[in-house]
Amino acid sequence: MRSFSLLAVASLAASAAAVPLDIAGDIVERQTKPYQIRGVQDPIFHLYLQSLPGDGSPVMGPEATSEYFTIGDTIQSSNTSLYLNIGEASTSYLPLSFDATATTTAWGLEGDTIITTNGSPYGRLLNFLVCDSATAGYFDLFLQKGSDTPAGKTCSNYQTIHLPCLC
Repeated sequence: MRSFSLLAVASLAASAAAVPLDIAGDIVERQTKPYQIRGVQDPIFHLYLQSLPGDGSPVMGPEATSEYFTIGDTIQSSNTSLYLNIGEASTSYLPLSFDATATTTAWGLEGDTIITTNGSPYGRLLNFLVCDSATAGYFDLFLQKGSDTPAGKTCSNYQTIHLPCLC
């Protein structure tokens, strides 16, 4: 029995050595291939990051009008070439904008989840706040640092946004 086990281990090791893994290539492809960014729970379940038609602000909306993004330390739309940036605010929810210049280099991935990274001015954040937009079917999107919400708006906190499954 022992010789069979050793033979099986040797065979598996030889097979593994014969099939090179391109882990670095997989990581580079994830960072350079454009992906949709989607919500995974109500009220933005299967809604996608995009520019609001008319004013260009970042929203979660229908898949039919979604954009594709390249993600690294910046998030850039492949559709418009604009960058997703984090603005400043005195509230614990921070406005997001699409701009021609990348002023935010804090983005990262944790699995398929969009985050701000530990070493960034924001620290590791993965929660977003979404609020009903004035345009039906869309939700305004904010980076969430606490529990504030805009007065007079219907919002849902602790939302996360994700790439499609990278399984």
